[in-house]
Amino acid sequence: MINVALSSVIRRWHHREGMPIREIARRTGLSRNTVRKYLATAVVEPRYPKRKSPSKLDDYEHTLTSWLFREASRPRKQRRHLKQLYQDLVELGYAGSYDRVAAFARQWREARQETERTAGNHVFVPLQFAPGEAFQFDWSEDWAVINGVRTKLQVAHVKLCYSRAFLLRAYLLQSHEMLFDAHYHALAALGGVPARGIYDNMKTAVDKGGAGQGAAHQQTLPGDGGSLPV
Repeated sequence: MINVALSSVIRRWHHREGMPIREIARRTGLSRNTVRKYLATAVVEPRYPKRKSPSKLDDYEHTLTSWLFREASRPRKQRRHLKQLYQDLVELGYAGSYDRVAAFARQWREARQETERTAGNHVFVPLQFAPGEAFQFDWSEDWAVINGVRTKLQVAHVKLCYSRAFLLRAYLLQSHEMLFDAHYHALAALGGVPARGIYDNMKTAVDKGGAGQGAAHQQTLPGDGGSLPV
């Protein structure tokens, strides 16, 4: 059975962003043949008719969604209860009922669990992010002519997961010093520190590998993402 949401993401990655099938398979945990099947289907995300009756929560859905993502990424004992989030919405001007907020949160959790289930037993990298929730970091190699000499460069990539804003910075080596320097300049330019960083299994960022070759690793960084409006 084709997962419509996952199919839409895979098709966008491949056709719009030019991402190779191997990279899509690595990110989603699917086999390359399965990715090709998703790309071969003509299934598109269905369009639903607009709701006939507006809800008082409509103007606050984006805010509530951001809060739900934020709380889900926190340790269980540090999460705010849904009633506390409801009270925060009321302070912002929400005049609807708590039951409507609870129903929205339940639907959000069910959709998130379905996405995780689709990923199977593989490491799950979420396809949706709240503003300021996370950034991705990785290295790549490129070449440049410096003082007439063709030189191999190590390029640091830092990208905000929500807005996709990014910064590239080139070095001669991959080392801890270069890793820290890239983070310093990138996050300063991007305007803040997200709540967490997402890394591939890099020697400069990961001391011990997890189960499975090429497994993704996540490292929590200081800050709650509040300084990042993007």
